Amino acid sequence: MVLNVGPQHPATHGVLRLRITADGERIVAAEPVVGYMHRGAEKLFEVRDYRQIMVLANRHDWLSAFSNEIGVALTVEAMLGMEVPERATWARTLLVELNRVLNHLMFLGSYPLELGAITPIFYSFREREELQAVMEEVSGGRIHYMFARVGGLRDELPEGWLGHVRQAVAAVRRRLPDLESLLVGNPILRGRTVGVGLLDADTARSFGVSGPIARASGLDLDLRRDEPYLAYGELFGPGGPGRVVTRTAGDCHARLEVLLEQVTVSLDLAERCVDVLEDLPEGPINVRLPKVLRVPEGEHYLATENPLGLNGYYLVSRGDKVPWRLKLRSASFSNVQVLSRLLPGQLVGDMVAILGSTFFVVGDIDK
Repeated sequence: MVLNVGPQHPATHGVLRLRITADGERIVAAEPVVGYMHRGAEKLFEVRDYRQIMVLANRHDWLSAFSNEIGVALTVEAMLGMEVPERATWARTLLVELNRVLNHLMFLGSYPLELGAITPIFYSFREREELQAVMEEVSGGRIHYMFARVGGLRDELPEGWLGHVRQAVAAVRRRLPDLESLLVGNPILRGRTVGVGLLDADTARSFGVSGPIARASGLDLDLRRDEPYLAYGELFGPGGPGRVVTRTAGDCHARLEVLLEQVTVSLDLAERCVDVLEDLPEGPINVRLPKVLRVPEGEHYLATENPLGLNGYYLVSRGDKVPWRLKLRSASFSNVQVLSRLLPGQLVGDMVAILGSTFFVVGDIDK
C-alpha cells in the first residue's frame, strides 16, 4: 500500500510530504518529497545588495536566524578582506550560542509532543523565554533578529545587557535538570526511541548528514573546533570550555541526548563570552561601510556550524553591489534525505518518532 503522509509535517512544523510504501504495519520504502515551501531565496539574493541579504538569509531556518546572518556576513567579509573589531567577534559568538540554545530547546520540547508527551514543551518554552528576552533586548526581534551586519553588529550592546545575559544563562542552567528528567528519564519516551531509527556513521557521511544527527551516529565533526571561525579558536582551544558532544548508538534517543547535552555546552560557551566581553576595553562594534558596498570580483565558500548542521554559502561576485550568485547549502536538506534509508524496515507507528528525531526546519529544506 502506498501512503501519502502530507504534504505537511505531522506536527505542523511546515509542509513536507512523505511517500510511504507499507506492507502491513512495516514500511518497505520511503521517499521524502520536498519543495512545497520553496520561496526562491537563492534567486532573491541576486537582486538584493549585501545589506538587504541579511533580511532573507535569516529566514530559511527560522529557529537559527542569527546563525544564518553570521554565515553571510563572514562570507562577504572574507571576500572583502575585512577585519572585524574584537568586541564584535566575541559579541557575535555569544549571540550565536544563545541562538543555538533557543533552537535546541524548541526541539527538546516539540519532539516529545510529537510522541504524545505534552508537559516537556511547557518547560522548554519557559527556558526559551528567558533567552528570548535578552535577544529581544539587544536586537528588537524575537525570531528574525537582523542584528548582524557586514563588518560587525548593527548597534552597540545595551548598557547592563551582559548582566542580563549572565542571569538568564544561570536561570536556564539551574532549571535544565527539570526538563532533562522529563526526557531521558522517561521510560515511555525511552521505549519509543531507544533502538529506533538506527543511522550508522557511513550512511550519515554518504548523505552529507551533519550537526547533532551526525554526531549521534559517531561522526566527530564540528566546524567550531575543526575549522574555527569567530572566537571558537580560543573557546575550543586548550583551557576553553568548548567540547564536541557525540554518541555512537545512532538511534532516536542518541540524537535527543546529543541535543540535550549540547545545550549545556552552549551555555558554558555563552558564559565564557560574557566574561571576555566584560574585560574587553571599550571600542567599536562594527566597521564603517561605504554607502554602496561592492564586493571584489571572485568566489568564496564558507560554512558554519549551525544548530542543525553545516550551513554553507557559496558567493560568486562580479564586483557589483549585489551577488552574481549566492548558493545556500542548508543543513536540513541533507538531514531529511536520509529518511529514505532510515524509514524502510520500521513500523508505521515509529515513523513520527524517526521523522521528529531528524530535527529539521522545512524552510531550511526548501530554501
